Amino acid sequence: MWLRKLFFLLLIVFLTGCEKPTLPSPFHASDIGAMFTQADFRLTDHNGKPRTLADFRGKVVVLFFGYTHCPDICPTTLADLARMMRKLEKDADKVQVLFITVDPERDKPELMAEYVPAFYSSFLGLYGDEQATAQAAKAFYVAYMKQPAKSGYNMDHSVGTFLVDPQGKVRLRAPQDQSADWLAEDIRLLLAGV
Repeated sequence: MWLRKLFFLLLIVFLTGCEKPTLPSPFHASDIGAMFTQADFRLTDHNGKPRTLADFRGKVVVLFFGYTHCPDICPTTLADLARMMRKLEKDADKVQVLFITVDPERDKPELMAEYVPAFYSSFLGLYGDEQATAQAAKAFYVAYMKQPAKSGYNMDHSVGTFLVDPQGKVRLRAPQDQSADWLAEDIRLLLAGV
């Protein structure tokens, strides 16, 4: 009896050793697709048009949470995303960058319309009331909190950029300071259906 059990155990070990090896991810950013089966938002773009992720089907969506009064990370990230768009060249028209504000108190549509496209003309700023902002942030596991500062307040918030494939599925999360080259490479893979 114990020989039979040993035989089956050795057979299992042998067969698992024959599996096809798992290759490393072709992406530079982290694959987070399993975490995000229903992530979405209901916000308004800086032109006054209501938006959800479904509005951008067929394009890769690059999504970033921040605020216009941010002294460092947000403008740097938007500048990096503009560099990424220039590197994409002819593929740039297949990509939509979305900047979602976590500061609806100050980031009014007029300010968003001036600020966000200043980095790249096709970028859209999205905003909502406090409840819509909280729901969008929760859907993407983004934390944010108002912090008093010498002149008013700042917003502490999660950093990182989300990449959504053309079918509308959240697939990747790039860390802060991900190179524009790597982002462009990941976008091209998503456009190719990887």
